[in-house]
Amino acid sequence: MNNKKKDIRWIVSVALMAAIVVLLANTPLGMIQLPIIKATTVHIPVIIGAVLLGPLAGAILGATFGVCSMVSNTFAPTLLSFAFSPFLSTTGALGAVKAVWISVGCRILIGVAAGWLWILLKKVKVPEPVGLAITGFVGSMVNTICVMGSIYFLFAQQYAQAKEVAVSAVFGLVMTTVTASGIPEAIAAAVLVDVIGFALIKAMPRIMPEKKKRESAASAV
Repeated sequence: MNNKKKDIRWIVSVALMAAIVVLLANTPLGMIQLPIIKATTVHIPVIIGAVLLGPLAGAILGATFGVCSMVSNTFAPTLLSFAFSPFLSTTGALGAVKAVWISVGCRILIGVAAGWLWILLKKVKVPEPVGLAITGFVGSMVNTICVMGSIYFLFAQQYAQAKEVAVSAVFGLVMTTVTASGIPEAIAAAVLVDVIGFALIKAMPRIMPEKKKRESAASAV
């Protein structure tokens, strides 16, 4: 019975986090205006969900983020939507598979990487605030590096055509995006995951008393 309750609570928790992902992905709340660029916040609940609920939950939340990205790029296309929507592929079925990897696969990796990194940091007894900040930063960079790296390796020719530059200039453009957009996003993620995640971790024993009992028993051993 306890395991069944735990499973239901886990499913409900993942569903709630997924709803937050969908909300952020479809409203201006998903963007933070920085001095130069806008930083996405959609990956924040993915990382926090991975921390609180584990790598599997992180993968599910990442997939939710990816599907939202795919839908958005399909129905409101931009210059580079061919790299995120299989329905806008300019290179046939292979291009469609590549687009699914970038829009969904790369986002699944956010949750998986954040979940396992958090587990590792807990095992080596890194203080929670520090561990949360590290997980937030790394999780965000996984998103940026995987997406932009995949675009470079899978869509360099199409990216160059869309930007009207030589293929040899694509690497520089990708690195500019990683540094100018990815790093500010990662810093914002580190702060938000640290603040929100720490508050939720402290609240969870009150929300789930049996979790507190298990942790107390484990510490006693």
